[in-house]
Amino acid sequence: MRKPTLKGKKIIITGGAGFIGSNLARELCKDNKVTVIDNFSTGRKENLKGIESKIRIVKGSITNLKLLRREFKGADYVLHQAALCSVPRSVKEPEKTNRVNVEGTLKVLLAARDSGVKRVVYAASSSAYGNTPTLPKHEGMKPEPLSPYAVSKLAGEHYMRAFYEVYGLETISLRYFNIFGPHQDPNSQYSAVIPLFIKALLRGKKPTIYGDGKQSRDFTYVENVVNANILACKARKTKGEVVNIACGERITLLELVRELNRELGTSIKPAFGPERAGDVKHSLADITLAKKLIGYEPVVKVKEGLKRTIEFYKKEILKDKKR
Repeated sequence: MRKPTLKGKKIIITGGAGFIGSNLARELCKDNKVTVIDNFSTGRKENLKGIESKIRIVKGSITNLKLLRREFKGADYVLHQAALCSVPRSVKEPEKTNRVNVEGTLKVLLAARDSGVKRVVYAASSSAYGNTPTLPKHEGMKPEPLSPYAVSKLAGEHYMRAFYEVYGLETISLRYFNIFGPHQDPNSQYSAVIPLFIKALLRGKKPTIYGDGKQSRDFTYVENVVNANILACKARKTKGEVVNIACGERITLLELVRELNRELGTSIKPAFGPERAGDVKHSLADITLAKKLIGYEPVVKVKEGLKRTIEFYKKEILKDKKR
């Protein structure tokens, strides 16, 4: 697939200092006017290092409607990435998760509607599917969210559709499947599995698997997600549709550890902990609809993505040692 591009647009990225948001900012600032809105509660200024002069950075929360209305004026697209993104954190802090993910998303939509934004592209989550036994998971399936996080992200999808139906605001929800890649934080207790595993292995420690390790994931390298967001902006007209964004293939966590060991030249076996509440057992996406509606194709497969991610974290650890 030819790499999609946008040129000469005014683009707002909420959560733009976060993992996915910062990758979007790095790509889009080349040919567009990009504003990043982030309160830096989970986003990091280091993620934007080297592009600060090419973007506008606004420190603020998506729960601040006045700020959003001011910043959204004249924008073509809002890429809404801001959220509290952890299942375990949502189990611990359901009220805060709802406030940021649901109320914050509503305010993003209100500001977009009132400011004449052309389209809102929403970072939805495959967690909405829950533990449905059918694989691959397709958008026509009944959602069965298992955690407050999954519920909050599903609520955002419904708001996206409602704002198109009631107000005519063009929206689209991209259901991300287990995104990984550069700038994903490996240091939080709520970090995703791949950066945690890589960090442990690079330091000669056992990565911890919660459960038996046979749970499977459709891991998706972040460049695929960046392309999907650009394609969602370029699509003809969007009407609140929901589409899966993934690679359409899966590996187990045990296989993941083996692959990382192979790439690193190590042979460290994992440690095991109890299963965590809200975790989904198996995840695999049907990406047919994304291909049809926005022309999406995954360009970086899992093994290549893991190689790139390992190289990024190797450099980051070397930087830390020099400090």
